[in-house]
Amino acid sequence: MRVLQLLVFSTLSLWPLRAAACDLALVLAVDVSGSVDAEEYRIQMDGLAAGLRDGVVSEALVKARAQVLLMQWSGQSRQEVTLPWAEVRSFADAEALAQRIEQAPRPWRNYSTAVGEALFLAVEQFAAVPECTRRVIDISGDGFSNEGVEPREAHGALSALGVTVNAIAIEQSEPDLTAYFFENVIRGEGAFVVTAASFADYPSRIRKKLVREVARQTAMAPHRDAGTVAALQ
Repeated sequence: MRVLQLLVFSTLSLWPLRAAACDLALVLAVDVSGSVDAEEYRIQMDGLAAGLRDGVVSEALVKARAQVLLMQWSGQSRQEVTLPWAEVRSFADAEALAQRIEQAPRPWRNYSTAVGEALFLAVEQFAAVPECTRRVIDISGDGFSNEGVEPREAHGALSALGVTVNAIAIEQSEPDLTAYFFENVIRGEGAFVVTAASFADYPSRIRKKLVREVARQTAMAPHRDAGTVAALQ
C-alpha cells in the first residue's frame, strides 16, 4: 500500500469526536475508461447533473449540508479529482454544482479500467471533510477492473473509516457486471448496486440511486421530521 494511503488512514482513524457540520460527504466517481465513448460520457455527466437537480435529491443535500466531490477515473495513474469538495447549503448551490458537472471536461479517452485505484483515490479525499458524519462513494462503471490494485484491496481501509461504497453497473457490454460489483466493489452497511442495462438507462438509474443513498438515508437521521421521512418512502 502506498505511503500516502497509510498516512491518510492513520490520520483519519485519530480524528477526535466533534459536532458534525454536515451529515454527508459524497464522492461521485465517474468511469471515463476507453470503453466509454464521447456520447456515453455526455450521457453520464448530463444524467448525473439531472439527478442532482431532482427536487428530492437537492432538498436532501441542502438539509444535510452535504459536501460533494466529483472525480473521474480510468486506468492506473489516470485518476483525478475534477471538482473538489463543494458544500451544498442551498438550492442555488445544488444548481451550481449540477452546472459545473455538465461543463466538466473529460481528461482521458483511451485507457484501461482501474476500479481499485479509483477507490483508493476516493477514500483519500475524506481527510478534507472530517466534520461529515457519513461518508459515501458513488461509483459508476461499465467494465471489470483490469489494471492496478484489485478493488478488494481497498476494503480494509474503507471499513476502518466507515466509508460506504455504492455502485451503478452499466451492463451494455458486460452482462455480469452487477454481480462483479456486488462481490468485489461495494462495501459498508446497506451498500447496494443499481443496474443500468445500457448507457441510455443511466439517467433514470442514477436518479434512483441518488434518491436511495442520499435522500432516504438523510431523512432517517434523528433530527428529520416525520413528514419528510414519509415523503421519501
